[in-house]
Amino acid sequence: MSIDTLKLRSVRIDTYHENVAYLNRECSIYRAEGFQALSKILVSANGSTLLAVLNVVDDDSIVLPGELGLSQQTFEHLHLDEGTLAKVNHAEPPKSMDAVRRKINGENLNQGDFTDICNDIAETRYSKMELAAFLVASGQNNLDRSELLFLTRAMLQTGEQLNWHEPLVADKHCIGGIPGNRTSMLVVPIVAAHGMLIPKTSSRAITSPSGTADTMEILSNVNLTPEQMLEIVREQRGCLAWGGTAKLAPVDDLLISVERPLGIDSQGQMVASILSKKLAAGSTHLIVDIPVGPTAKVRHMRQALALRKLFEFVGDRLNIHLEVMITDGRQPIGFGIGPALEARDVLKVMNNDPDAPADLRQKSLQLAGRIIEFDPDVRGGQGYAIARDILESGRACAKMNSIIKAQGEKAIDLEPGKLNYQVCADRDGVVTQIDNFQTAKIARMAGAPMEKKAGVDLLKKMGDKVSKGEPLYQIHAEFQADFLFAKKLAQQNSGYSLGDNEQILKPLTAF
Repeated sequence: MSIDTLKLRSVRIDTYHENVAYLNRECSIYRAEGFQALSKILVSANGSTLLAVLNVVDDDSIVLPGELGLSQQTFEHLHLDEGTLAKVNHAEPPKSMDAVRRKINGENLNQGDFTDICNDIAETRYSKMELAAFLVASGQNNLDRSELLFLTRAMLQTGEQLNWHEPLVADKHCIGGIPGNRTSMLVVPIVAAHGMLIPKTSSRAITSPSGTADTMEILSNVNLTPEQMLEIVREQRGCLAWGGTAKLAPVDDLLISVERPLGIDSQGQMVASILSKKLAAGSTHLIVDIPVGPTAKVRHMRQALALRKLFEFVGDRLNIHLEVMITDGRQPIGFGIGPALEARDVLKVMNNDPDAPADLRQKSLQLAGRIIEFDPDVRGGQGYAIARDILESGRACAKMNSIIKAQGEKAIDLEPGKLNYQVCADRDGVVTQIDNFQTAKIARMAGAPMEKKAGVDLLKKMGDKVSKGEPLYQIHAEFQADFLFAKKLAQQNSGYSLGDNEQILKPLTAF
């Protein structure tokens, strides 16, 4: 072994979308090169290279002085065996950070700036701190609509782009903020059963108790390669996959890995994230669902209309037929909040169970109907009736079962977490409001989405009469610490408001 090479060693640590390398403090190369902890290094081995954040260790059981440790995903990325000789060098700082600093100072960036930033992010040249700086600099209302277009285009161009060789490839997306809103898992099989192509790629939860991918994972494998996606969609006309493994707009996944712990979810980033993913997935026609309510992401109709204009501006210039539906976001959709509980609701609707949540069924049919009306052979206004017939006839259920089997069926366990606590009404009255944010936070405290069986099961919805001591909802958790956190939070603020019928929030008009 040369004095300037180190043996690769796999360190079984999950560093979640960040390449991390480990050097022993006594390593001669570490001392000779003057590396510093948390600096970026360039790793080269057998013609492969990658950038990684350096961690320095003082424990020989983690990595020896003559070894270079790589975190789990970093080691797998190289596709090399342990013991392979590697070299390490200082990594050049990303040149595009100059553009980020200009954005921090309030300057507008051009297409070239955003392209350089996204290329550097895709090549993992940015540390988590630098990613956070970019997110904060471009977050909230700091991007004008031209910059938003530039960012979306740059994110799209950094990953693979699917081409289905069909004139109409449908998709839908909800901007989120409404717990239990698992309409995609009903829309996809309905639309696919109609014969339209709908390859649905979804993200995992960012700030919510579950995303579509988290819930679908209860039923089947969602980590599909682009090749697997192509095969499944050709056969089934649809799929429900996680967008991360499909390598579509990978910059978005890296940004989400920072947005999640920071709780950042700005509208500009959201538009770029959604449209870059949809375009990369080959979508030609898209429905965007914007729920509006006092505790939703979008709280006022004027905000929803402004967001719709942003979507339409970017969509028009990137050649995707886009329609926005503004929907009722006053309360959670369905009864369950959390992966297993939401999967239970979806299956009840799919199987036409009389106990299925009516709001989840109705909203899914409305969305599916609008997508079906993209079909040039369907007249406007007929989509809802067609979607309802597909669901009630069992054709949607049969299609969903086929998709599940094609993606890799799992042994379904919908039993909620074993630790449970009922939150009860403190007086007689009518449920006048349910706080989306608070109920979602309680479900996350209970362990969702990491713990699939954790969450909140709603027993009462807006307009329901309750008596003092009657259960409003039930918290489910798998671990005692999560259970106690969720219970304490619910005791501080249940998220429910009780009053009389006149105090019930009026719904906004849906478009």
